Formats: sequence, C-alpha cells, structure tokens
Amino acid sequence: MSRLTEAIKHLIIVNVILFIAPQLLNIDLSGALALHFPKNDQFGFWQYVTHMFMHGGLAHILFNMYGLWAFGSPLEQIWGRNKFLFFYFSSGLGAAAIYTLVNYYQFNSYYEILINNGLSGTDIQSILDTGNYTDYVDKITLTKEELTKFFYLFNGTAVGASGAVYGVLVAFGLYFKDAKLALIFFPIPIAAKYFIPLLLVSDLFFGVTNYSIGNIAHFAHIGGAVIGFIIAWYWKNNQFKRWS
Repeated sequence: MSRLTEAIKHLIIVNVILFIAPQLLNIDLSGALALHFPKNDQFGFWQYVTHMFMHGGLAHILFNMYGLWAFGSPLEQIWGRNKFLFFYFSSGLGAAAIYTLVNYYQFNSYYEILINNGLSGTDIQSILDTGNYTDYVDKITLTKEELTKFFYLFNGTAVGASGAVYGVLVAFGLYFKDAKLALIFFPIPIAAKYFIPLLLVSDLFFGVTNYSIGNIAHFAHIGGAVIGFIIAWYWKNNQFKRWS
C-alpha cells in the first residue's frame, strides 16, 4: 500500500476539518465556499479554490480522499510535494472552469429562448429568484424539466475535490498504465489504461444525456481529467526538475 505522503496528508486534513467542523459548530459554509454560478449574487472568485475542500456527504468525501491517497501518493513520490500541489490545484481549477463554461452555455441557451418567448430580463430574473413561472406559462416554450434545469443552473452549487482527483487519476494512468484497478460496483481488476478511459467515457455520456445517476458534476470530472492529462503528459514526455 502507498504511504501517506506529505502534501496529500495535509490536503486530507484540511478536507476533513472543513467537513466535520461546520457540523460540530452547526454552521453552513456552503454559501461562501461552494462554487456558485457566476451571475448569482453569491458567486465569488475564491470559490474556484474553496469548493475543492467542501463535500456533500460522508460517502462523497470518503471516495475523494481515498482516490487522492491511492492514486496521488505514487505521483507525489515521483514529482515531489510542490509539483504535486501545483498539479492538483491546476486540475481542480481547470475542472471548475470547464464546468462553469458548460453551465454558462446551457444557461444562455435557455435564457435566449425565454427572451424569444417575449419575457423581459426582469421576468426571467423573477423566475430565477422564486422558481415560479406560472405567470408566464402561456408564453414559455421550454418544458418543465428544462425550466427546472435553468433554475438549477443559476441557483445550484458545486462542491468536492472530484475534479482535481480525476486529474490525479488520469496522471496515475499515464505513469502506471498497467496497474490493476477495481471499484466496489465493478470488482474485477482492469488495467488503468483501459479502466480510466472507460470511466471518462461514462462521465461524458452521463454529462450529455438525461441519464445521470444522482447530482454529479460530470463535466467537472471531464475538465479535471483534461487538464490533468495535458500537464501530466507534458511532464512525462519532457525532462523536469523535482520541486522540493
């Protein structure tokens, strides 16, 4: 089993503290630290970093911290602490940026339809603030499901280290492509070079269809994987100095 390396140990500690402390103190930090939609009044640029340390439940944080330890420890041993931290946060920021861009595109698509339906900006903001669209039901051509998605895009938040962990997972696959991986729901060991692409294809499928299982930010996973792949591929194919 991989030893607990320095950077990963401190990342896990901070994540655990920010998961447990709000529950013990009965405070909600999600309004300030979770990633909001840029047009929402609660959005702050710092949330691109802080959302990586927030989690939605025990299973969420356990899976992410296990993945960080299992796949990140061998990488930190190769790269060193500072290089690993740079990689981790770059993957997390890239995940959040791509997630935001996809949401922004979808939000604007719905917004333009409502404008073409004859609603004013004030009317649309009222729907986003209240979730009530009954006064405009005769005008709107969006379905109930599309209106719900529109409302959620504006008011929903993203939390978790999953995007950064996906970057770590892809980098692990590049460096240890023949390592055998298995998950609880698919216990048969498969080489990383096959398992990881399969995982990413499933995220892409769920991201572009309506078959997503649970409230999962699939495009954040894809974003973290893309940024992680670019950085790890470059480092693997070019000489680099270890950052202490």
